[in-house]
Amino acid sequence: MDVGFKSVKSLASRPVFRHFAVVCLALIGTYGFLESRAEWSQMHRWNRAIGDMSLVLIALSMAIGPLSRLFVRFRSILLWRRELGIYGVVLAFIHTIIILAGWVEWDLIRIFGYQLHPSGTYVMLQHGFGLANVIGIIALLYGTVLALSSSNWSQRLLSISVWKFLQQSAYVLWMLIVVHTAYFLYMHFQDFHRPVPDPNWAQLPFAVLVTTIVLLQLIAFFKTWKVKRGSLSARQQFSAG
Repeated sequence: MDVGFKSVKSLASRPVFRHFAVVCLALIGTYGFLESRAEWSQMHRWNRAIGDMSLVLIALSMAIGPLSRLFVRFRSILLWRRELGIYGVVLAFIHTIIILAGWVEWDLIRIFGYQLHPSGTYVMLQHGFGLANVIGIIALLYGTVLALSSSNWSQRLLSISVWKFLQQSAYVLWMLIVVHTAYFLYMHFQDFHRPVPDPNWAQLPFAVLVTTIVLLQLIAFFKTWKVKRGSLSARQQFSAG
């Protein structure tokens, strides 16, 4: 039993194995999301399936940090954050291409909420759609920087302190993704001039997922603060004594 665990742990320490495992997870998860919306049009099925799987991978990456602070056993999976984040961004790129090709049909100004008026000029028609997509584009650019810097070579180039500072900004990326996703899950398809569709089944799981990540981060923060405060008090008492 112990030998088997050590073998798995040894495999997990190899980047090639982690890349392979995360790619398999992404493929299986995307297939599951596709099948869950069989009644949708092909474009929207693929758009949402790949976007949702991107969110799941990045959420897992965000959860590993606080979990490792709360439970020692999770420290062994800290290495997985890199691959989860990288492929989360890769899927976000594919998600964007599907939107550009299938939704706005490469008419790039439409991604910002504009529509071609019969007069021949573009007019702002979907304010929320445009703002949500701007947030999504910023998140994609942000994620690309983080993904490209997720390597040992980047650590050496930037120095450990600068690299850690850059990677810690992943929390900003997470919040941008949450806002972008929340708009399309809860608001975009509620326009008064269109039939209101059935609620997307992902609304509740998304809320649970985001709430769980926030709670993990808060609990880990307070635990770290408590430990640091206790350590500081002990040093002060030792110095005073």
